Amino acid sequence: MAKRTFISWNVNGIRAVAKKDALKWIDEIEVDFLGLQEIKAEAEQIPDTLFKKTFKFQSINTSSNKGQSGVALYTDIKGMAGCCEVVDILNEGRINEYHFDNITFFNVYFPNGQRSDERLAYKLAFYDRFLEYILDLRKEGKSIIVCGDVNTAHKPIDLARPKANEKTSGFLPIERAWQDKLLASGFIDTFRYIHGDVQERYSWWSYRSAARKNNIGWRIDYFYVSDDLKDSIIEADILDEIMGSDHCPVKLVLEL
Repeated sequence: MAKRTFISWNVNGIRAVAKKDALKWIDEIEVDFLGLQEIKAEAEQIPDTLFKKTFKFQSINTSSNKGQSGVALYTDIKGMAGCCEVVDILNEGRINEYHFDNITFFNVYFPNGQRSDERLAYKLAFYDRFLEYILDLRKEGKSIIVCGDVNTAHKPIDLARPKANEKTSGFLPIERAWQDKLLASGFIDTFRYIHGDVQERYSWWSYRSAARKNNIGWRIDYFYVSDDLKDSIIEADILDEIMGSDHCPVKLVLEL
């Protein structure tokens, strides 16, 4: 058995984060998997000054819409990259898939539904395609780890102002129902598993109105694991002291 540490962070622009030296803290911790979302860059545009740590494997999935979305995965764990084209059908650079041991790890930047009704419909369809995809892997006997920006707060406890956002994409009943379905399908919200109903723990704050200073936030960044990994969960946390984006990183430690 070995402890494996997973870090997930929506950096909202990897070049902007690099200019702030906001990923240098990675050099100071043990990390086996680093998943970044919303990198907004092509592979060749990613600065080599993010951190000094060198990873044996990296996978950059960029969007067909330049300057938008994009995800990056870094790891030292021997494995093999997969391809999730059947989920990310618009080629928006939303998923890294990686297979190691008997586990499939996903780093995902789920769509935002606030732009239009069409984008909300796409978000919901993306949710459904993704769940179908990982359930098929479960049927094959794979354990699943999912990290990333889900772009939905699950329960009223997961955002500072639930009443005011009942009709806002990101807290719509139809979006939250998918998270209910995910958990009912045999997946665990690792933060809630460890911390229960702890309040006022968020992972995203608007840049407006001093929201982060006043902790007017949303918990929309998650680590989910399939329930066969339940006894492997050692730690799950929100690293809200880390600055550099409108999101903060989230962390998971498993004994595998």
